[in-house]
Amino acid sequence: MTAMFSVDETIVALASPAGAGPRGIVRLSGSATREILSGFFQPADEARWNEARIPQRYSGHLVWAECRIPVSVDVQFWPGSRGYTRQPLAELHLTGSPPLLEAVLVELLRRGARAARPGEFTLRAFLSGQLDLMQAEAVLGVIDARDPRELQTALRQLAGRVSSELVAMRADLIDLLADLEAGLDFVEEDIEFVSRDNLRSRVARMAETLQTLRDRAAGHWQSRPIPRIVLAGLPNAGKSTLFNRLCGQSTAITSPEPGTTRDVLSAEWCVGSRRYELLDTAGEEDARDVLTSRMQQLRDEALVEADLVVWCRPVDLGEEDDHRDEQARVTAEAKAPRMLIVLTKGDLHPESGSQPLIISAESGLGVDKLARAVEQALASDAISERQWLGSTAARCAGSLDRAILALRQAVTLADSHGGEELLAVEIREAMDHLGEIVGAVYTDDLLDRIFSKFCIGK
Repeated sequence: MTAMFSVDETIVALASPAGAGPRGIVRLSGSATREILSGFFQPADEARWNEARIPQRYSGHLVWAECRIPVSVDVQFWPGSRGYTRQPLAELHLTGSPPLLEAVLVELLRRGARAARPGEFTLRAFLSGQLDLMQAEAVLGVIDARDPRELQTALRQLAGRVSSELVAMRADLIDLLADLEAGLDFVEEDIEFVSRDNLRSRVARMAETLQTLRDRAAGHWQSRPIPRIVLAGLPNAGKSTLFNRLCGQSTAITSPEPGTTRDVLSAEWCVGSRRYELLDTAGEEDARDVLTSRMQQLRDEALVEADLVVWCRPVDLGEEDDHRDEQARVTAEAKAPRMLIVLTKGDLHPESGSQPLIISAESGLGVDKLARAVEQALASDAISERQWLGSTAARCAGSLDRAILALRQAVTLADSHGGEELLAVEIREAMDHLGEIVGAVYTDDLLDRIFSKFCIGK
């Protein structure tokens, strides 16, 4: 484990995707980068290579004993601390032949480089201060993004807007702590370095900012590659038939009898290039036995964890069922983060087909409109503007909650004229938890858990 965090060795890895391709990239980083390349890389302009002081591209050839023919290569070289890792860094761009790339790697290893571990280049960027921990996690988010929305979230996190705000907040807490502790040194002289009103207003503002950030992500701390859509409604509302229609397969058992669905079913719904996780749930009904109670519990959990709930309301409801539907919908809406109401079984009332969200899973009526409505609901919601990746949010949830609690306790102490010593304890507590979020405070185990998810070469 300790070796993983050593930055003294020069590391090398294949940075392009595995397999054949028109171009392959071998990445090298460390203090001995130029020395290892010396003699192996023969630049076309040797004088310019020897005097390199700024990032540049150099054309030339790779020449070594095991290869009889010089290999054409372009070397992107970042001398000094100008590169991604803030160490000398080089990328060798050459023909993407797997045997050739493997031979180049073997030669670089023979010349003194060490094979990089997963995520070690980004780890070095973090350890050198080039990236904070949230930005480092965003690098993996960009690589693993499966749709444009998740890519945009990763890019926003990589840009550092949220983490820079948290870093600035932590710096303000450090200043407050310094003022408080300085006042403790001069308590007998009655010297005040920061007024109680000023401290309270600054701390209260930070607590409010963190709470807003926490509320914006409420219910979405889990990491999910695609949006989750839950079909809900009364028994026999046409949920399972719609589920089968959208997924293009007969996964859910359908029947005219209510209560057919007894579990939560999951499948992927593809609409062009967009992908959704679609869940079919049991109908809303009273828990009359253990099985029904468990069925309703699973349905409620799905509602809470959904990105969007599609409430299915049949067009042929009678007056009594209409009242039941209204009550059940209000109850579900209180649990769900957002809801879209659709009228199902539209084939029973063709004259209603002009309504915007009336659908028929049997005939396909309105399914395209439903897809557009779902896309619009997700795009217009704050979820499309999420600043944190799910993996980062899940890691930071506890730290964020504890930081908010510490700040609120500091506000309470300020209001009740609590001692500076206790105020200092709470401010230090909040400061440390914010440090855990951005990576100013970390353990080797935490870094190992994060960076081991990266592929080698990143």
